[in-house]
Amino acid sequence: MIVVRAGRYIDGTGADPRRDVNLHIDGTTIVKVGGDAPRDATVIDRSEQTVMPGMIDCHVHLISNPSSLEERIQKPYSFLVAEALKNARTTLEAGFTTVRDAAGTPRGVKQAIERGLFPGPRLRIAVGALSQTGGHGDARFPSGVDLRVPHPEHPLTVVDGVEPARKVTRELLRAGADQIKVMTSGGVLSPSDEPGATGFSPEEIAAIVYEAHAAGKTVMSHAQALQGIRNAVEAGVESIEHGIYLDEDTAELMKKKGTYLVPTLVAPLWVTRLAERKPGMMPAYAVRKAEEVIETHQKMFTMATKMGVLIAMGTDTGVGEHGTNAEELALMVKLGMTPMQAIVATTKTAAACARLGKLTGTLEVGKRADVVAVAGDPLADIAVLQQAERITLVMRDGQVFKQLAD
Repeated sequence: MIVVRAGRYIDGTGADPRRDVNLHIDGTTIVKVGGDAPRDATVIDRSEQTVMPGMIDCHVHLISNPSSLEERIQKPYSFLVAEALKNARTTLEAGFTTVRDAAGTPRGVKQAIERGLFPGPRLRIAVGALSQTGGHGDARFPSGVDLRVPHPEHPLTVVDGVEPARKVTRELLRAGADQIKVMTSGGVLSPSDEPGATGFSPEEIAAIVYEAHAAGKTVMSHAQALQGIRNAVEAGVESIEHGIYLDEDTAELMKKKGTYLVPTLVAPLWVTRLAERKPGMMPAYAVRKAEEVIETHQKMFTMATKMGVLIAMGTDTGVGEHGTNAEELALMVKLGMTPMQAIVATTKTAAACARLGKLTGTLEVGKRADVVAVAGDPLADIAVLQQAERITLVMRDGQVFKQLAD
């Protein structure tokens, strides 16, 4: 039995914080909240700190790192896998006990973490992302160079037409996808389209969604253009990633259908930062597009928050540096959420978006013991969650992966 003694206890449900609470953990599971610690329990004393659920990021790319095109083409695939495992540990130690990988990370990385070969968060993977020719996931450049190298663990995902889209969806499921990722609009980093461009026809999206749902899986849609968002929501996708050009009518439809918004506010900011820090690292077209969307992106988030759209935290980390995920919470607060709303979006709501709500996301009896302690009060200053040295305890499934002196 482990007992975590919390000075300030935030359970992730949105309820007011409590003072001086003992969290009882038996094996992987929370078995009691409150009451005295048994005499034979191992006590982890965080009575001067805040204890809260492990955070959840619904949009990362563990196999990706901020890098130039030159750097990317010089890395063998096996090296990328090694980097993904390193990034997984960095993410876990930053307080993120679950992540939804939005394409790139293969099943082997997830298996290695699950089997305890390497430390990392609980993973839900997409493996790859379906894109139409010339869409956001098409890595062929005007020169003819294609950065997507065929690999047994990664089906080729640039497809056109209903039946090819259906077949590749099945291939992704065979490759171990926990959710299907589809590009229903253009994007910032892609070389051949714009964020306002629509991707895939409604018929193609419907076929993808049907195959995912038939297998009991969900669909996440990279959707920045308004029509791409609308097409995805009407087809029944579970989450809209980015959502830059979302309008009020479509936001109302998302509320009606229970569609999640995963805003990734920090992603375009990272593109411009990296361009400033290392000139030439980011293609000029990507910097131009990032600068064009930032204001619209942020206004969209404020609108969606006020309207009550279901918002689950996600960052697109991999565009930016791993371990910096918690900056997204500060942006969410800056743009209209309360600190508690941002925490709930990163715990309870994010778990529901990842279809893990019965397992994690809140500190309640019967849930997995995914626990974080932070030296400070995130309700007074949400930015404390960004400082890795102030994340003093990280537990996933009842196992301690990080424990700093209290």
